[in-house]
Amino acid sequence: MTFYHMDKLRKFVTRFLDERYSKWIFIIPGAILLAFFALPLMAILLRSINLDFFDNAFSQQAFKALRLSLLTSSITTLIAAVFGTPLAYMLARWKLNHKTWLELILDLPIVLPPSVAGVALLITFGRNGLLGSALNVLGISLPFTTAAVVLAQLFVAAPLFIRSARIGFAHIDRQLEESARVEGANQWQLFSEIMLPLSARALASGAILTWTRALGEFGATILFAGNLEGMTQTMPMAIYLGFERNIGVALALSVVLIFVSVILLMLTKKLEKPEE
Repeated sequence: MTFYHMDKLRKFVTRFLDERYSKWIFIIPGAILLAFFALPLMAILLRSINLDFFDNAFSQQAFKALRLSLLTSSITTLIAAVFGTPLAYMLARWKLNHKTWLELILDLPIVLPPSVAGVALLITFGRNGLLGSALNVLGISLPFTTAAVVLAQLFVAAPLFIRSARIGFAHIDRQLEESARVEGANQWQLFSEIMLPLSARALASGAILTWTRALGEFGATILFAGNLEGMTQTMPMAIYLGFERNIGVALALSVVLIFVSVILLMLTKKLEKPEE
């Protein structure tokens, strides 16, 4: 390369990196990744738009899967809120031994592969599992039942609620807690009258994230609960089965899940905005 060409290249790079052009360094890679996320979603929407869309979306199989998904994910979110709120409060406000290890155990299901979660549930609650004998004595069989769907969703989704609630409780000023104790507030009054109201947005955000994650759960569910129509076949299961039997149902249910997820994420974003 001649000196002339090197000089031209240097001027071009200098000009490109100038304030007028440097923004493209951010725009180009950002736009590429954004397109990577947006194009598959657009492809589903475009492919699903046909005369059979509503027939597929409101078919008996789709209706059963939607009803079961809404029921189980709602139960999962309720259980996560009832049991996860006090746990998150203790982790955030109490001095506990080995707190780091406790938080690690609670956060681990978030990053575990879904298949590992399913196997773990199966060897714990299955007939030959760790607690299988005790459950059999009580006449309880969990695998491949609707209860198994809830347990699978709870295992992978509840940590999201606990994490959000824990962060919400931790951000409350400790001076408010000390002032309440000086005024004579007991532990329950402190929790119910100060901590819960001040962390309500974080709790609501965590509940929405938990409900969304439970609604889309697939891997742990199919291993622990199976894919029985009307009993364990949630919407992700019906979508998976649709690729083998009826692609129209799979696409229609995918659009419904996308639509529901968009609404829930919009609510979450609204809750995350700071109050004016």
